[in-house]
Amino acid sequence: MTSIDERLLEAKMTQIEQARAWSPRVISKFETLIRSGDEVSVYRANPLAFARDRGVAEPESIDLFLHAARAGLVDLHWDILCPHSGLVLESFGKLRALRSHFVCGLCDIDGQTDLDDFIEASFSVSPQVRRLALHDVDNLSIEDLHWKLKFADTGRLPGGQTRFVDVLRTLVRGMTYLPPGVTTTLHAEIGPGALSGVNVQTQAGFMLPVVESAAAGPAPNTPTIVHVTYDGQRFTSALSAVPSGRGVIEISNIGPKRGSLLLINWPPEIVTMPEKPTLEFDPYVSGGMLLTRQTFRKLFRSERVDEEEGIGIRQVTLLFTDLKGSTALYERLGDLNAYALVREHFSLLDAVAHKHAGAIVKTIGDAVMAAFSRPVDAVAAALHILQEIGRFNREHGQPAIILKMGAHCGPSIAVTLNENLDYFGQTVNIAARVQSFADAGEVCLTEALYTAPGVRGLLTGRDVEEFEAPLRGVEGKAQVYRVTGRW
Repeated sequence: MTSIDERLLEAKMTQIEQARAWSPRVISKFETLIRSGDEVSVYRANPLAFARDRGVAEPESIDLFLHAARAGLVDLHWDILCPHSGLVLESFGKLRALRSHFVCGLCDIDGQTDLDDFIEASFSVSPQVRRLALHDVDNLSIEDLHWKLKFADTGRLPGGQTRFVDVLRTLVRGMTYLPPGVTTTLHAEIGPGALSGVNVQTQAGFMLPVVESAAAGPAPNTPTIVHVTYDGQRFTSALSAVPSGRGVIEISNIGPKRGSLLLINWPPEIVTMPEKPTLEFDPYVSGGMLLTRQTFRKLFRSERVDEEEGIGIRQVTLLFTDLKGSTALYERLGDLNAYALVREHFSLLDAVAHKHAGAIVKTIGDAVMAAFSRPVDAVAAALHILQEIGRFNREHGQPAIILKMGAHCGPSIAVTLNENLDYFGQTVNIAARVQSFADAGEVCLTEALYTAPGVRGLLTGRDVEEFEAPLRGVEGKAQVYRVTGRW
């Protein structure tokens, strides 16, 4: 029976409800999920799936889960997914603990993943509010450990709807816990290909080729004994290969802690693959996406990325804005009045960035640096900003705020500098440089951004001028696109 602390749930829900204005029935839909969602859906809750299944706008859904995390109703986790199996390799409760290097014992690979590739921000209902079996890992059945806790079941083989976990289940020859000081035995029919085992909690694994030679095994109808030693860090087999046919796998755990084993018989067509395919996952909130959310930055100011390490981001879109003639503005109005006007302009930019799923990263004097996960959102925000500035100037009269902007998309490094989540690298430099080419009421875009999906469609009917300009770090001159018009 589901155990829910009713008083605590009611208090948390009230706190979330009062955090901001929500669309009708959003709060009740969220409470229904917390109360009656199945264990997997509330242990690794996906805000994008919640939005899709319950008719909620994605930005509002993400904000809802972030406010719930801030209230302590759910816990935010940073999960590293194996791109080839969907195995949750590691899960971190704090951004500063996150490391982008991954090792997958199932796929026998290691590598690096960027913050926006296979690092998922998932949300788990707090055990103080609703206690789940998945909260108590030590007492999970071996089946639930693998199929409910450790595998993301939405990963599909490329170009189709076949889930990888469904394929994997047909290849599993056994699974078991490995108590310390005990030899555990599994019986399996071994076919051609390879026999492998992995502890999905530590990524320790082994792989043995399966051979057909009768000389490699015992007499006909006699099972092959495969003895494997586990010391808590690695598996070691007494054999270098095993014959096909009946097998008895004996695993001796000589380490101090309980381990686990998932035993798989990979077929030849998978073993001989030169490169393992990258799975296609249902959309989820990536780490990179979360860092560009204004709500995340405001609610989780203490979250930080190690300045010495940094975390790679495959693509982020950076938008720089600057006030033209700000020196004259201060001279005409005086410091206090001019600063008040500049603050109003900052608030306007903040609201527009939030509306378009972006975030103000920092202000630099009278300039602003904003970040967006999707290029099309950054360009939509830039156009919206110019419209809002035009409206602001018409309503307030002189002195007018005159804004110029530039944007670029590309790879970057996320770091925490001066207590602020920031971006570092060539993409930042190019975005700032492109902004310098813009004049009053203009937006300049690099070719990478102009040709990104959905961007040219947004600019239909706008005046776009293409020109060449030198960009620091780019050999020769680069194509830049100046967007002008009446705002």
